Amino acid sequence: MTRSLYFRLFLILALMGIVFFGCSRDPNVRKQKYFESGQRYFERGKYREAAIQYSNAVQVDPRFTGAHYQLAQTYLKLQEWTRAYQELSRTIELQPDNYQAHIDIANLLIAGHDLKQAQEHTDLLLAKQPNNPQVHESLANLLAGQGNLAAAIQEMRKTIDLGPDRWEAYLNLALLQVRTNQGEAAEKNFQKAVDLNPQAMNAQLALGSYYQSRNRLADAEKQFKRAIQVDPRNADPRAALARLYMAEGKRTEAEVFLKQVKHDLPDNSAAYRMLGDFYFATGDLDKAAGEYGSLYQQYPQDVQVKKNYVQLLILKNRLDEARKLNDELVKSNHSDVDVLVYRGQIQTRDGHLNDAADTLQTAIKNDPDNGVAHYHLGVAFDQMGNLARAESEWRDAVRLRPELIEAHRALAGAALRKGDMEALEQSATQVATLQPASPDGYAMRAISNIARKQFVRAEEDVKRAIKVAPQSPAGYVQLGNLRLVQRQFGEAEKAYQQALDHDPKSSDALSGLMNAYLAENQTDKSIAVANAQIAKVPDSSAFYDLLGTALFNAKKDTNGAEVALKKAAELDKNNGDALLKLGQVQVAKGDTTEAIATYQNSIKNNPREASFYVLLGELYESKRDWSNAKQAYQKALDLKPDNPLASNNLAYVMLETGGNVDVALSLAQTARRGMPDSPNAADTLGWVYYQKGAYRSAIDLFQEALKLAEKNKVPENPTVHYHLGLAYEKTEQPALARQHLERVLKINPNYSSAADVKKILSQLRS
Repeated sequence: MTRSLYFRLFLILALMGIVFFGCSRDPNVRKQKYFESGQRYFERGKYREAAIQYSNAVQVDPRFTGAHYQLAQTYLKLQEWTRAYQELSRTIELQPDNYQAHIDIANLLIAGHDLKQAQEHTDLLLAKQPNNPQVHESLANLLAGQGNLAAAIQEMRKTIDLGPDRWEAYLNLALLQVRTNQGEAAEKNFQKAVDLNPQAMNAQLALGSYYQSRNRLADAEKQFKRAIQVDPRNADPRAALARLYMAEGKRTEAEVFLKQVKHDLPDNSAAYRMLGDFYFATGDLDKAAGEYGSLYQQYPQDVQVKKNYVQLLILKNRLDEARKLNDELVKSNHSDVDVLVYRGQIQTRDGHLNDAADTLQTAIKNDPDNGVAHYHLGVAFDQMGNLARAESEWRDAVRLRPELIEAHRALAGAALRKGDMEALEQSATQVATLQPASPDGYAMRAISNIARKQFVRAEEDVKRAIKVAPQSPAGYVQLGNLRLVQRQFGEAEKAYQQALDHDPKSSDALSGLMNAYLAENQTDKSIAVANAQIAKVPDSSAFYDLLGTALFNAKKDTNGAEVALKKAAELDKNNGDALLKLGQVQVAKGDTTEAIATYQNSIKNNPREASFYVLLGELYESKRDWSNAKQAYQKALDLKPDNPLASNNLAYVMLETGGNVDVALSLAQTARRGMPDSPNAADTLGWVYYQKGAYRSAIDLFQEALKLAEKNKVPENPTVHYHLGLAYEKTEQPALARQHLERVLKINPNYSSAADVKKILSQLRS
């Protein structure tokens, strides 16, 4: 080969390289490659990978309409509604006449109950594409969302007239007919949808669900099995069949079936996770954790397995293992919202509440629509003592994830703590709707109705709770509560005993039974039943707590109460109720030093329980140990900044020790807001005003304190009379001053400031 030939060959290769290099740098080529790769992933159902490739295409060309639209479709598949909406909006912005995008965004807005904005899209579509069956289908969905089901059905029939071969229209018409109790017509249309497209799994499953809702369980089982035959590799019909078995109470059959599913579909993550999810759903956390531990060993690269296993480890309080596994997930994706939520949960359980709140707020910043993150942030705020913030987060959680039952339960618990029975009814109804086979929602709603004396409705809920779960104590306990309020003591005792027969460990049932006996002044019988149940369940801290409470309150047996409450604390060092009462019993015995030791030890095991610090502060205060009292109250406020009792007591201690009056004023105002019916809170705020020289305001508050004490049937407090007498003396009202100062000595001749009272009385002019 001649030198000139070598040169020409080199030049040709060089030019070819330039051409190939130029192609690889061509934005149109690059975006198309990303797009085509996304399409391949999308067709194979790998939506996460498809989203990445479509996003790459959009980064290369932000005006690539096709990529924006396909990215929206991918987010719809992933149920990431906010992102889908953003991409559909961008598609329409770039291509206003993309009517399919208008249809998709209208349906998305309807699902999100943004009906006004959806109407704008459907109006445009009707004007531009009046003969498009999908347009009328969207309009039907809008009308249904507006509650006009008759018009929605009419529009769906137009859809079928315009596109008689579209199986989706028959399916949607059937669903509307179910809602309007047109059962026979609905069944025919479900079947028509299946006949038109036997591969349409939505239609197959909808028909099976229809049979199940009509209690045609044999037909439902056949239909779900037929759906499995239609698509043997699809996990959805198997999940539907498992749910049917559970609804029928066939727990053993469901477990055996899901073990077979795991064997049949070893390459399908949704399938082999079903057994572990089944154990979790049935409350068997031990089996669930064991199953997921095995899956983690078998499928170490399955991210969803890792995530579910982390959640189970957290619920089992195996925090070191959860933390280690979650750290592995962090390495692969440090901004993964699920991973941040798990970290927040771990921090909450570790007691690092501020860190947990920061972590969960970061998760929400990354994904504002993550209902689970909002729920767990609410849990962190609740443990901080900020119930208002907690409720706000839980409300956001159920708004974003209406099916998130934990958030509904949390709201129900908050309503119960606040005594808001209407809010309790609302949350309980949501729980019952989401879990109709569970007694919990009905039982909680019964509590609400009993409290409001709506006994007929309470009776209905009690019967439902017992019917859906006859082996659960929940329904029987509420039946006992209802009969107790109705003063049908014999029936109440019978119901509580039934609850104990079904669950010998039920502290609610034992508490109810003891209260029924106490209501009949049968104190010995109440204590006897507690001892009898302890003999059956000797390791129950709650039972010893109930026994100690009855011995203390009903029998005034401080020695017996102390023994029982110590046993309760020994069995469960975190039983805060027993520990609090133990200290109170010791105080009643005159063992203040012993009570202080009890609360100090309790704090070691329960360092975030503010009530221990408050009670400890009160004990120090009774010994006039102002320094330790102040420290205890301050610690309580560090844990729960709005704790009204700690605020009140710290304000008073500051006034007694010459502290900052303005700080004391702020604390006293917090206490007054938190305890508006407390005589002590009114007195403390009045005492602050007295110290600031605002005697008229002080008098008003001292008088309010006396009225509240009378209203609440609280024994007269000589301190309030002392303060009021001093205020009257300062405002030159000697007669009133004398009246209240003399009242101090009449209530307690040995009052701590008696000498000062006598001195002032001797100086008062007649």
